[in-house]
Amino acid sequence: MAMNRNELRFGRLSCSSRHICVDMQKLFAEETDWRTPWMDRVLPSVYQLVARHPSQTIFTRFIPAEHAGQGIGTWRRYYERWSSMTIEALGIAMIDLVAELAAFMPPAEVLDKHVYSPWFESDLHARLQHQSVDTLIISGGETDVCVLSTVLGAVDRGYRVVLASDALCSSSDEAHDAAIRVYENRYSQQVEVVTTNIILESWK
Repeated sequence: MAMNRNELRFGRLSCSSRHICVDMQKLFAEETDWRTPWMDRVLPSVYQLVARHPSQTIFTRFIPAEHAGQGIGTWRRYYERWSSMTIEALGIAMIDLVAELAAFMPPAEVLDKHVYSPWFESDLHARLQHQSVDTLIISGGETDVCVLSTVLGAVDRGYRVVLASDALCSSSDEAHDAAIRVYENRYSQQVEVVTTNIILESWK
């Protein structure tokens, strides 16, 4: 079933909306083993969303293990496989946001996480509830990994989720396209996928 990405099905965005910008960091933007090739392509749209309401933006940052083999359970194996992406190998500066977005802090906030989801290691839900937030606009990467975990956690907690279709990126075109189809067709009552322009027109 084709969805209209030029329409917010459940109405305009209110002041109860917040923008979660997922993992727009140097370790994914630069020449590393985790480089997301088309992050540069979506950066202008992400920038527009952040610039609209910086004080209503939360940047998440994925923090890798300090060294190879660190972690619990499968995360240990993960960092044996990706030893080149540990902080020891990369240097601490690579966890930073890309420069264009880092300039918005403050007033934008940052939330660090060691797993794909921002919901487990933080008080994110409590903070959003304290601010009476009911809608989350989500951008960033990767569509099929950390964005997916962010979306599913938001859905489980009852948030309306609005995905900026042209402000999402992945290192796999096939997985990105499949994830978008899942968001549109399997979560249609909780997730809306629209273009950045539609969000900006509504989020005033």
